[in-house]
Amino acid sequence: MKKLSWFTSLMFALIFFLAACGSGGTNDGSSEAEIDGGNTDIAEEGGMVDITVLTGGEQGTYFPLGAALANNIINPNVDNVIASSFSSGASVANINDIVDGGADLALVQNDIAYYASNGLNMFEGDVPLTGFHGIATLYPEVVQIITAADSGIETVDDLVGKRVAVGDIGSGAEANAKQILDIHGITYDDINEEYMSFGDAAGSIQDGNIDAAFITAGLPTGAVEALKATKDIRLVSINADKIAEIKSEYPYYTPYTVSADEYGTPSDATTVAVLAMLIVKSDMSEDLVYEITKAMFEHVEQFGNAHQQGLNITLDTSLDGMPIDVHPGAQRFYDEQ
Repeated sequence: MKKLSWFTSLMFALIFFLAACGSGGTNDGSSEAEIDGGNTDIAEEGGMVDITVLTGGEQGTYFPLGAALANNIINPNVDNVIASSFSSGASVANINDIVDGGADLALVQNDIAYYASNGLNMFEGDVPLTGFHGIATLYPEVVQIITAADSGIETVDDLVGKRVAVGDIGSGAEANAKQILDIHGITYDDINEEYMSFGDAAGSIQDGNIDAAFITAGLPTGAVEALKATKDIRLVSINADKIAEIKSEYPYYTPYTVSADEYGTPSDATTVAVLAMLIVKSDMSEDLVYEITKAMFEHVEQFGNAHQQGLNITLDTSLDGMPIDVHPGAQRFYDEQ
């Protein structure tokens, strides 16, 4: 009897516990207003939505602009949303993270977005990627080939045999480096390539560990400014005929001249640029993307406060060079203007 009494008591306790768990909601502390399946939507009353904004390296232009978007635009102006920005490997990595569901918004180069959506270049051989849409194009991103003033490197051809930082592996900067080198008949077999963030590349030029670096970013770029504060630098020009070849092969490039006044270099430098843009995961709700787009352009001065390139972000140019479909929420905002 004693053994039976213990078993019966245990069964009654178990039944009571299961009944309690089955009534009155979840046990994990989650709100019923949370969005199922990871789809970011405007939360019901009392709920909050977390949004992840991917930027780039900490000394690039994406980093301060992405932080401004999260902290100074979305958080104070979009209800029931908590946005956080994070440093990342930039364009290629950002697109992959958006497609894989690891982030909600990201800054990328427009050429890389086009390649991903069409299965070209670094995405060649893969099924064209889906799951991301455009919100806006932002500002020119300039391909800067940086070297020490006394390196003896004056042309792209002079990079042969040198130690060259080509950006983070798989980044937009690396894609630009490969394309520009290719137009000049140069491959990685002809240089000693190093995969580095902008900040690490600038530091390595300072220390004499590399000879040059490809940096694709808005002007002025923090890493280059930090380098020029301690070392005389040169920007390597691309010849006009090669710029014409680059444009013919890769239509998203545009010619760009970096003034000598930008970094205090001996002369102007001729190069090419692409456009920075903001992408969003496709399954973010139309209402939420509308609110984010509206907040961006009603408080666009916050971008200018964060970085000089933010002054180039305007509603008038927000669809210039847009290489992919615009998210319906953003399009609704533009249609109202």
